[in-house]
Amino acid sequence: MIEILNKSFEKYISVEEIQEKVALLAQEINTDFSEKEVEFISILDGSFMFASDLFKKINLQTTISFLKIKSYEATESSGKINELIGLQSKITGKHIVIIEDIIDTGATMDYVVETLQKQQPTSISIATLMFKPNAFKGNYSPKYIGFNISNEFIVGYGMDFDGYGRNLESIYQIKGSDPKIPLC
Repeated sequence: MIEILNKSFEKYISVEEIQEKVALLAQEINTDFSEKEVEFISILDGSFMFASDLFKKINLQTTISFLKIKSYEATESSGKINELIGLQSKITGKHIVIIEDIIDTGATMDYVVETLQKQQPTSISIATLMFKPNAFKGNYSPKYIGFNISNEFIVGYGMDFDGYGRNLESIYQIKGSDPKIPLC
């Protein structure tokens, strides 16, 4: 158990489980986009660890760009989406894979996909390490999912609680939460 800002968290998913899932996702992406040029777009700040580990296992002709978007305050989604740092590269005619740490309601991903579609990429796919299917209300479901999880708040492996906990190798769930729902 760990404590962050007076809240207790229990280990939820180990670093070994994470790395195994990242390797499987990379293998699936490599197969799906074989002999195609792909641009990965990582959503900051939370996806930086997932994006780094995933990108190291990608064997395609590829580039990576970053968008920084904020939609959380403390442990709750704020409901507002603020683009803080925009995409600098042209994506017209490219295959895009968005890398996200966690998708819950889908509001952030709807915003990102609709913004990217304006540049007319060939395709847009979404890869997320964590997916909360019971909270999802969005229009764009992820194609590549590491773990389906409950609606409880988690930290670690890039995900934070008011900026803290990103450096944890494993993922922790707030104490007293429901157990994992079945993994993908």
